[in-house]
Order: sequence, then C-alpha cells, then structure tokens
Amino acid sequence: MLFNSIDFAIFLPIVFILYWFVCFKNLKLQNLLIVVASYVFYGWWDVRFLSLVFFSTIVDYLVGIGLASGTSDKNRKLLLILSLSVNLGLLGFFKYYNFFAENFAAAFTLFGKPVSVSSLKIVLPVGISFYTFQTLSYSIDVYRRKLEPTKDLISFAAFVSFFPQLVAGPIERASNLLPQFYKKRHFSYPVAVDGLRQILWGFFKKVVIADNCAEYANMIFNNSDNMPGSTLMLGAVFFAFQIYGDFSGYSDIAIGTAKLFGFDLMQNFAFPYFSRDIAEFWRRWHISLSTWFRDYLYFPLGGSRGPTLQVVRNTFIVFVVSGFWHGANWTFIAWGLLNAIYFIPLLLTKNNRKNIDIIGKDRRFPPLKEFAGMIFTFIITCLAWIFFRAENIKQAFAVFKKIFSKSLFTAPEFDEPKKAFVILLIILFFIITEWLGRRNKYAIEFTAFKQKKVIRWGLYIFIIFLIGMFMQTEETPFIYFQF
Repeated sequence: MLFNSIDFAIFLPIVFILYWFVCFKNLKLQNLLIVVASYVFYGWWDVRFLSLVFFSTIVDYLVGIGLASGTSDKNRKLLLILSLSVNLGLLGFFKYYNFFAENFAAAFTLFGKPVSVSSLKIVLPVGISFYTFQTLSYSIDVYRRKLEPTKDLISFAAFVSFFPQLVAGPIERASNLLPQFYKKRHFSYPVAVDGLRQILWGFFKKVVIADNCAEYANMIFNNSDNMPGSTLMLGAVFFAFQIYGDFSGYSDIAIGTAKLFGFDLMQNFAFPYFSRDIAEFWRRWHISLSTWFRDYLYFPLGGSRGPTLQVVRNTFIVFVVSGFWHGANWTFIAWGLLNAIYFIPLLLTKNNRKNIDIIGKDRRFPPLKEFAGMIFTFIITCLAWIFFRAENIKQAFAVFKKIFSKSLFTAPEFDEPKKAFVILLIILFFIITEWLGRRNKYAIEFTAFKQKKVIRWGLYIFIIFLIGMFMQTEETPFIYFQF
C-alpha cells in the first residue's frame, strides 16, 4: 500500500479510529491492532510475502529468548549465527541470487570456460532490506547484552512490522521503538497536529518535488546518448532532488503517521544538502542506515582505531557494503566506492568531524567559506548520484564523459522548457523553506513556534495548492521500495 494512494487515505483513518476509540483502554489490544493493520498494509502489495515478515519475527523472537536462557557462550554464538544466517540468507536469495549467478558465469566465460547458470524470476519483497536490518539489530543487541529480550510476542511482532516505517524506514533500533509498545499511550492533540504537519511536508516532497523531478531525470537519463553535458548535469541535479524528496518524504510521512499513534521514530534526514563536506552529508543522509552500519559493521571491524591502512580498509568496506545494500548492480558498488574516495581525505586529515552543527546556525546566511563548501559538496554528491541512477556502468561513464566536455557549457535542451522552469522555481521555494527550517527536525516544524496564525496557515494552504496543481494523476511508488 502506497502512502500516496486512495487506499492509504481510507486505511489510515479506519486504523486511527479503531486504535483510539475502540482499543484505547487495552494496551495489548492496541498492539494487536497494529500487528493486524501492519500485515494488511504490507499484504496489500503481495500477501505471499507476509510469510517472510512472520518467519523473521518468529526466528528472532525465539533467538532472543534463547540468548537470555543462560546458555553457554558457544550456544549463544550459535543462536546469533542462526539469526544472521536466516535473515541475511533470505535477503541474499531474494535480492542478490541473480547478481551472483550472472557474475559467476561471466567470470568463467572471461577465462574461456563458459558456464551455464540459470537465473530465476525472483520478485524482490518490498522493504526486505529494511525490516531485515531492524530485526537483526534486536538479535545482535540482545547477544551483546545491551538489550533485555522480550517475551511479549505481540509487542515484538508490532516492532518488526510497524506499518508506518515497515517498507522504507527509518530502520529503528529495538532499544528505541520496542519499549514504546510496552507503555500505555495517551492521545496528544499537539503531537497529532505536529504529525499531520510533518505528513503534509512529506507529501509535498514526494508528489511535488520528487515526482516532477523524476519526469525530467528519467527523460534525460533515458536519452543520455543524445544529450549534451549541460543537460546531463542538470539531469543529475533533478535526480538529486528526486531521490531526496522521495526518500525523506517517505520518512516524514512515516514519522508523522507514527506520531498519530503515540510513537516517536528517529529522525532519518537532517537537511543533507546543506552539508559543508561529505562526512557531514553522511551524518545527515539516511541516518538510520548510516548509524546501523557504524554500530554493527564499522565499529566491530575496528572503526577508526588501529593503523591508517586498517582505518582506510574499514571505511571502504562500509561504503561498498552500503552501496551493495541498495541493490544488486555494479553501479551501486561504484557509487559506494566513489563516496569512500570522497570521505578518505577528510578521515586521514582528521577533518571528518569538523562540521557537526548545522550550517549558519545563528545566522540568516552562511559565511562565504561555508557556502562554498556546501555548493562543492552538493556538486560532488550529484556526480556520485549518476552512478546510482545509471542503468549500468557503461552508461554512467558515458554520462561523465559528456559532463566533463565542452558541451557542459552549452544551453541545456528540454522539450518543455517553460514547464522545467516552473519546476525549478518550485525547487527554489523548497530550498528556501528547508533553509528557514533547518534548525528543526523537519522544515515546516518552525511554523508551529514562531509564525503568526495567518502566515502559518497561508504556508499550509500554499503547499496544499502546489500538491493539487502538480500531483501526478497516477500513483508513483517510492524509489526505496526497490531496495
């Protein structure tokens, strides 16, 4: 079920009413309703894959109980290996089987020994990368004795399948989300209003920014052979706003929806395009995944401790794995490698934590040096997005070749230049609004604190007007559903 669908517009009020007006006196009944609603939400896409969510839930629930039963260190390690094997095994089969099979055959063919490997028509379950990592973090934290395992199966099932963030995050830690299912929740009007405000901004990001930028990004990349460097660079910019609007828009809707039910989810994006270097960008982009890799991969590898070569190795491993997590294509691995190359100089010079606070925190405009750093970071990020968007490595390098040519300095080519100009104006409005709200958890949160009612509601009405004017007639899925 898509957030931007009529189905969800009917589904959400029904669940909300049942949750607060029918089940409000019974915590277990509320949690059970969340489980049922989450399974309906997920099964709306393909009911067959509910079995995977259920199976992962049962395995890690039992593993958690086993880890707490006072068994030996050897048995505890075997239980953790079981959890890792089941979850990563399912993820690997559905997401990476064809990638490995095809590259295995290609490698042998390269050495003159053709190998026939059959590929399978495997449907990638929506959100498998997200809920797999979420439930894995529970098992790992229980194994490390950082978290007490739960014996409440309903609460655990609700934690794994919580519908607002089930298919595209944020990837919640059990230490943050699971205890919220144990406590009685009370309806808060201010929190609910805040949730609706964040949902509104998330919808604007998705249906106005992302979907309209996608139209031009797709047109440009699908015809990249016939486009000059200037148009291709603009296509990368369109894609940068498409993926940011799409993914952070989903997160805003998810976080806002969770607030309607009395839950607090972690912030997943913190205005990443206002970053002054690539290290700051990665602290602000897809925060739940970046911190997951930091805690469960980078630190266990040794983190920033040890010899320089080891630190460089650890950094490359994390970025490559992060790229591969996004999809079974060499383009994602190249995207991860390029970001690692960006990151290493900052790490070696110990400047990777130079910019911690938000840019221009106490100023209306940033200093010139910080502004230059922000523009440079945005440009190299857009260049990296070319690998992310390209169909294959060959197309990506062809696009780079044109961008780094004289054609970069020609006028961009568009079929509908006036419409493109309007979209660019809307992007400008989006950037200004994000800049004004950059000190908050989401852009228009600032309207609740400082703005007069007429200004606040004027902005909301203008956003709704833009949604009505520029929303696509067809439902468009979120980009990260494919990951």
